[in-house]
Amino acid sequence: MSATTRMPAAFLGHGNPMNALERNRYTEAWRLFGRSVPRPRAILVVSAHWYTNATAVTSMPRPRTIHDFYGFPQELFDVQYPAPGAPDVAELVADVVKPTWVGQDIDSWGIDHGTWSVLLHAFPDASVPVVQLSLNAFKSFDHHLELGRKLGALRDEGVLVVGSGNVVHNLHAVDFTRPDEGYDWARRFDDVARETLMDDPAQVAALDSHPDFAAAVPTPDHYLPLLYIAGLADGEPLDPLVDGHAAGSISMAAYTLGLDLEAARRAESEAEEGAADLPPGFPALDANI
Repeated sequence: MSATTRMPAAFLGHGNPMNALERNRYTEAWRLFGRSVPRPRAILVVSAHWYTNATAVTSMPRPRTIHDFYGFPQELFDVQYPAPGAPDVAELVADVVKPTWVGQDIDSWGIDHGTWSVLLHAFPDASVPVVQLSLNAFKSFDHHLELGRKLGALRDEGVLVVGSGNVVHNLHAVDFTRPDEGYDWARRFDDVARETLMDDPAQVAALDSHPDFAAAVPTPDHYLPLLYIAGLADGEPLDPLVDGHAAGSISMAAYTLGLDLEAARRAESEAEEGAADLPPGFPALDANI
């Protein structure tokens, strides 16, 4: 990566942890994102699942894989994402957000499923160092937005910043008979958020006055990572990567910043069209040989 390359950023709607093991249009979008960005020095993830009473950053050299859920198949608990940590990047995070104090976490956290469920697809070899930043539950939307703005400096240091949550996330309203549908209120709020992110991203911090906000965001944990990317954008519009809904009340929308998605999609399409057919009798790629 050249010294002048500015890293993109993204908000990824991670949804059900089972997406870590599945292939669908959302995971394919995450894979496209991972293939399209320059190789980062490190990845900083703001995950909905490290929602705590302080602002902290993981600074251990070997973060553990955290399985912070229950009731799922053993196959999901067996997943490991052995990415190294980056203590130097953790110190850089603490420096760029001053005067906000950021604790250096060396043993209490690691890489939670909000992070590894998407990185398994975007960066499957787990070779890029990963650092997580916690969400301070006692801070305002504006505080989180401002922290995101300050994190923008990391883009010029080779750090890929990713927010992992969901624009709409209401577990009390899930309906598994609607696997690919959204309730009317979920779609309305998702649409407003999309329009805002593509026009004036910082205004997503003011959407708590929207009439559908209470249903769409009954708790702030999955919404807050979006504010970091909106703040980091510093007025630059975000681009939709993929959209859709799951179980009625979960938005799977994802957005990127500073990435030419159309060029990436064209390159993928041209590569597929240019792929040579296998010779007659040659086994398919998924053959068990």
